Amino acid sequence: MSPLHHSGVANAAMIASIVVAATVGDVLIASAMRQIGDLDEIKAESGLAGAIKAVVTNTRFFTGVAAMAVSFFSLLFALSHADLSLVAPASASLTVVTNTLAGKLFLKENVDRRRWLAALCVCVGVVLLAR
Repeated sequence: MSPLHHSGVANAAMIASIVVAATVGDVLIASAMRQIGDLDEIKAESGLAGAIKAVVTNTRFFTGVAAMAVSFFSLLFALSHADLSLVAPASASLTVVTNTLAGKLFLKENVDRRRWLAALCVCVGVVLLAR
């Protein structure tokens, strides 16, 4: 058994790295796709090659993909040191919460009361899961 297996702080740090990287990746990719615009319109004007070029030449998109890769490898690391029954639900649930916050703060999305309540319920669930 790994020495990290019993450390709550280590588990929290591993889960936090997954959540932060996934949220950064999600925000960057969403922002890039908004910047690029409607791919159907680009495809209609420039063909499939034009739509592909619009995506692959966007630096923000690839930075987001890199952040998602960091999140994935952080998940693999966490799963090699902590229980699946903790890491998977906690990281997925907390990513929902951080994406809600990031959508509001960075993408200026309209997050209504129902979404905030859902995020709060997710937080309560993670607290119950961690105990």
